[in-house]
Amino acid sequence: MRCKTTLASFLAALCLSPQAGLSGQAAAGPPNVVLIMTDDMGWGDLSSYGSPDLRTPNIDAIGAEGVRMTDFYANGVLCSPTRAGLITGRYQHRYGILTALGGGPNTSGLVVTGNSLPQLLKDHGYATGLMGKWHLGSRKEHSPGAHGFDEFFGFKAGYIDYYQHDRGPRQMDLWENDVPVKVDGYMTDLITERSIRFIQRNRDRPFFIDVAYNAPHWPYQVPDRPSVARNNAAHLQPYTDDTSTRADYLAMIERVDQGVGEILATLERLGLSDNTLVIFTNDNGGEWLARNDPLFHRKWTVWEGGIRVPTLMRWPGHIPAGQVSDQVGITMDLTATILAATGSRRPDDLEGIDLMPILSRRAPGVERTLFWRTDVGGQRQRAVRRGDWKVVMDGIATFVFNVRTDPSERDDLAKYRQDVAGRLLPLLDAWSADVDAEAVKRGLREAPAGGR
Repeated sequence: MRCKTTLASFLAALCLSPQAGLSGQAAAGPPNVVLIMTDDMGWGDLSSYGSPDLRTPNIDAIGAEGVRMTDFYANGVLCSPTRAGLITGRYQHRYGILTALGGGPNTSGLVVTGNSLPQLLKDHGYATGLMGKWHLGSRKEHSPGAHGFDEFFGFKAGYIDYYQHDRGPRQMDLWENDVPVKVDGYMTDLITERSIRFIQRNRDRPFFIDVAYNAPHWPYQVPDRPSVARNNAAHLQPYTDDTSTRADYLAMIERVDQGVGEILATLERLGLSDNTLVIFTNDNGGEWLARNDPLFHRKWTVWEGGIRVPTLMRWPGHIPAGQVSDQVGITMDLTATILAATGSRRPDDLEGIDLMPILSRRAPGVERTLFWRTDVGGQRQRAVRRGDWKVVMDGIATFVFNVRTDPSERDDLAKYRQDVAGRLLPLLDAWSADVDAEAVKRGLREAPAGGR
């Protein structure tokens, strides 16, 4: 639209409105959603979460212009379980996704139900895209497209070489939908570039994009140094890399922050910022080069350092800026929140809750009861949080913590608060029996041996 000096003042004002820019979307139309998920970042790795050695101005800006959440959790202790929780909006145990899935060509994955987050958004008229990591099955029947993503560019396994885009010799894993492709570039940058292209192509209709960065997941390959990347990847044999440093890890996060800044700048340039819900989160606790402080332990565990994750949201006009919220949340809440914000159909069996009434200050906070369980690597861990209290079962030991006052889980109150364990452990048992029964009914796992 071109403004003329002879137009009435209200038309001139319309020309100056951000929504009268390059986008064809009306200001009151369905919001776009940009969901950014990093991989293996520590709770304390962002400067807004206390990192002393890293500056992440673009990611931090999401919280500064919206809300930073202090008590937000991943659905699982590893990548695949949490991503299954996001796609389904339910506990991943119900679908047999209990650990990180393999990356081979015949790897099974998340079953298609027709009620996945991208499918529900697609049914509601949204363009849907996933750029980056999938890790929910390599077969076509478990692919992003089968779950409702119109476009997919990325990889299907848990990790790849950032430059070679493989999982080892003759194991290429870069895809355009279900077609293998070869594209040059550093994986973080490619995810950013493809995300921006998707936004530009779909600027005149509502869109949902899952920007699934694999950084800072191992291998710790820094940007702009492809000549030494193969050696630093230790031939892509997991957990044998003893040469990488915290500085390498920080460089990877800084490149993610740069990419987030480019995505946010694209929204602003296209006049989409005011009508876009932006969410930043992570899939589980950080690994050995991460900073999980002040939380205890790391990825693979149900301790706070393994499941509490940084999460920030921005939606101008809906989420007041500058908030710090201690509302307890979990990955599958993002699913419910996105479906509610977009007016999409909400399945009756969704287990996440819509956080928007709380974050918009239209409703008070609510007490949550959340569960975690893992048997990865032979360890047997269980946890339940209800309100401020958390019970952890690690092997044969039972711990009781008030994680509101003791987020580091250093003051075990089991000796004094058996009443808490007595209330919460039966809830944990009932939940385990319930999710296992549904998985067995789906034929996705054998019946459990029983017991906690």
